[in-house]
Amino acid sequence: MLFWFLRILKILTFRRILNLIQIEISYRLGLIFKNLQPWGKPISISIEPTTSCNLQCPECPSGLRAFSRPTGQIEMATLQKIMEQLHRQLMYVTFYFQGEPLLVKAFPEMVKYIKNHRILVATSTNGHFLNAEMAMKLVESGLDRLIISLDGTDEATYTLYRRNGEFDRVIQNIKTMVETKRKAKSSSPWIELQFIVFGHNEHQIDEIKNLARSLQVDQLSLKTAQIYSFEQGSPLIPSKQEFSRYAKNEEGNYQIKSKLPNHCHRSWNTAVVTWDGDWVPCCFDKDAQYRFGNLHKDTVAQIKNKVPYRNFLTQIRRDRKQIDICRNCTEGMR
Repeated sequence: MLFWFLRILKILTFRRILNLIQIEISYRLGLIFKNLQPWGKPISISIEPTTSCNLQCPECPSGLRAFSRPTGQIEMATLQKIMEQLHRQLMYVTFYFQGEPLLVKAFPEMVKYIKNHRILVATSTNGHFLNAEMAMKLVESGLDRLIISLDGTDEATYTLYRRNGEFDRVIQNIKTMVETKRKAKSSSPWIELQFIVFGHNEHQIDEIKNLARSLQVDQLSLKTAQIYSFEQGSPLIPSKQEFSRYAKNEEGNYQIKSKLPNHCHRSWNTAVVTWDGDWVPCCFDKDAQYRFGNLHKDTVAQIKNKVPYRNFLTQIRRDRKQIDICRNCTEGMR
């Protein structure tokens, strides 16, 4: 679409295009030569603002307060270390991972800092802290994409998953965000309403489409849910197969619909950096089990040359099913 085409054009540089080519060529060669490592640096990364959250969603480590790693918030010094090493190659920053980003008071200033490096920035929020002041700060920050989660079209359905959530408050905050952007005559952020399809809300798919139109958001996304204990089934798994990551096998148990091929483009061109600087492979490593290094002690080049990093990528191309976080991953979904 035109919005994203124009945004991408503005951030393209020779160095970023060259890095993209290096990544893509090395990825294709890596399918043949299993020990080959990525050429170049990540095209995109996820940066975690915080592990704290106001909600208690049952399939979220933040909501369950189930992390084995520390809870905290990112500091500007950590963000600066990331940008110092990667900004020349980076094209896209997903400024969220676990937790609620808008709990970080300096979040808009941090977005602005990333945007000063001509990088596309997205974030995702549960919408509870998206008041008039925050909405204006996000518009002024230059944020490119704002995902707002709304997994129900009424209070009763919404709070079945978004526990401790306030449906009416989120609806009002979405309206505030849309109106703030309109009054500022700004094309950004692109406002995306996200509806995770569960067994208890799949009957509201038509209703959420109507609600999204009435709220005048830019886009509605219907997202499949990741379920941790899915093998014996779960009431969270929807009956509509097109909205489920899981299907029954011949034994009557559930399994992920991904074929789990022995390759993963995501592991090749992106990474996740936790709030305290740990470098982990992807967004499926929510508890940072696979820590390849820490940017407060290691450079990106040093991390890429470490044995754990190299072994992890080699294992993906030899037998990906042996990596636990890969066994519930959508990469390779059919």
